[in-house]
Amino acid sequence: MGRRRQLWPGAADDLPVAAPVIDVVRSLYRYNAWANARILDAATALEPARFLAAAGPGGESIRDTLVHTLGAQWLYLERWQGHSPRSMPVPAEFDDVVTVRTRWDAIEAATAAFVVALTDATLAAVVAYDNFEGQRWAYPLWQQMLHQVNHATQHRSEAAMMLTQAGRSPGWLDYLYWVDLDGAQR
Repeated sequence: MGRRRQLWPGAADDLPVAAPVIDVVRSLYRYNAWANARILDAATALEPARFLAAAGPGGESIRDTLVHTLGAQWLYLERWQGHSPRSMPVPAEFDDVVTVRTRWDAIEAATAAFVVALTDATLAAVVAYDNFEGQRWAYPLWQQMLHQVNHATQHRSEAAMMLTQAGRSPGWLDYLYWVDLDGAQR
């Protein structure tokens, strides 16, 4: 495995350049939970009307965007456990940020439990599911897991933009920013 030399004072002299896929996935899911929490923290400071108001380019609200993001995380977690849900959570079921956060906290806890139990073999296994139209799809689990985090990043960016426009920026959401914070806390 290659190594890289750290160029700033106080950093470790040698760190691994490559990590096993399982470590990458676990790191991305810890980051994903942290970034989701930052978005929810910023949304908590919004007036309820701003949370529900059309703010996105397609007329979606911050609530709609957050519910879609939590719904996709839930959907994939269900698929990875052998289920093929036929629909996503409906934004109208979530009246406020507290309701969104309560549901998302449960999804994050279930996701964390799933991620902790991963093995190299489970990550390499092909997981099949039926989409909403009943079509069968199948991909290795690691690809689906990276897709889910990437999908969440896209929608967090949209929510962050809407929150910033509403005067409630979530601040930095970059992965390496989180790596530095996470490293300082360990």
